[in-house]
Amino acid sequence: MLRTELLLQRLGEIGKSLERKGGALLLLGVGSVGVETGRLDEYSDLDFFVIVEPSEKNRYIDRLDWLEDVHPLAYAFKNSDVGCKVLFEDGIFGEYAVFEECELANATYTEGRVIWKNPLYSNTAIAKPSNPVPNLRVDSLDYPLNEALTNLYVGLGRYARGERLSATRFVQGYAVDRILSVLHLLEQEVDYFPDPFGNERRLERRYPRFAEIIGDMIQGYDHVPESALRILNFIEEAYPVNRKLSDEIRRLANLTCR
Repeated sequence: MLRTELLLQRLGEIGKSLERKGGALLLLGVGSVGVETGRLDEYSDLDFFVIVEPSEKNRYIDRLDWLEDVHPLAYAFKNSDVGCKVLFEDGIFGEYAVFEECELANATYTEGRVIWKNPLYSNTAIAKPSNPVPNLRVDSLDYPLNEALTNLYVGLGRYARGERLSATRFVQGYAVDRILSVLHLLEQEVDYFPDPFGNERRLERRYPRFAEIIGDMIQGYDHVPESALRILNFIEEAYPVNRKLSDEIRRLANLTCR
């Protein structure tokens, strides 16, 4: 059986287990096992929500027999107050959260796919969130790119004084993140499952031109100055950078280049 088929089969079996145990109302697949099965592949995980009756929440979070009955677990980690990350013995990795229906009214999530429901439960509309997901994209270049420039300046200063880890994060993390937030303004995006919670997800498919050069912007711990210069060049091609600031960034980068 293909792994993708196994993932979907496992999710269906979890629904049957919930039915046998009782106290559950709805099983929602989210992410690549939700409404985006078009991107499901052999590296996908099981991400799902379990909606339960009042007073049943702790039982499904703290006792994992409903999963063990489906397939033995090799590892389980309670990563939040509402759920766990688990690894089945056959290598299937999953992450789930358990909610009462009233809790989803204030939750932020993407649309799920109904895998199983209690025959007496009718509110399948809950699969669609009532609250909008925060938008990580910005509609103007001004703030993100100026923030990225100052990230470069501060990061190179820290690199010069020997704070290389902090410098790496400022230059190759924060500055790049600012660029990603406006990349849709700089390159035509390919419509391939954008993730509202992470601009970096599937970037290589969504922005193939940028994907060809991003490696030069993230050259690693020992090449922060080189990465900063490549980021600066990219920003200068897209935005009118303050000359004094760009000169100072280059001065610091050249001062610290190996």
